[in-house]
Amino acid sequence: MNFNVRKIVITLDRSNHEFGPPKDKPLILGGICGIVSNPFAGQYVEILEPAMKDLEPLGLQLANELLEAMNCGPDDIEAYGKGCIVGVNGELEHGALWHSPGGYGMRQVLGETRAIVPSTKKVGPVGATIDIPLAHTNAAYVRNHFHTLPLQVPDAPRPDELVFCLAMATGSRIHARMGGLQASNIIGEDGLR
Repeated sequence: MNFNVRKIVITLDRSNHEFGPPKDKPLILGGICGIVSNPFAGQYVEILEPAMKDLEPLGLQLANELLEAMNCGPDDIEAYGKGCIVGVNGELEHGALWHSPGGYGMRQVLGETRAIVPSTKKVGPVGATIDIPLAHTNAAYVRNHFHTLPLQVPDAPRPDELVFCLAMATGSRIHARMGGLQASNIIGEDGLR
């Protein structure tokens, strides 16, 4: 299946503090959007799942480009997430095509991560925003890493396009202090704790 890439947009956010004391190192959040043609737009196609395999190279490309743009190594990334905005001639299920390839790309680049990659999707007009959920890469119960990164591409998605998104972060929320399982206490066996 042909998903022609029209453009790639990268967003970087470096935060030193949020009213509290400055951190020794800034929290870096990065997001990347690959804007591609939707070969299923304007029609109902019963069998979509095989197209996920065709998107694996894009997932890998976007994950590599994002890590490079963040100027980080795989060990620096503590949280991740993914999402998709479907142009209005598509259906929500077209966004679900990104579940496996988006996660595949980040897992290939980051190494052995255990936690599920949180995900979201929506149908939206040109300029729609999407909040990409973030969670710890190895333990879903580490609540200090629950975060979102809003992403938007001003000229996308056009009606027959998909905006595939990946997001990564180098740590928890900048002044996280809500208790619960701490990253330093992860057991790392089941992707939860």
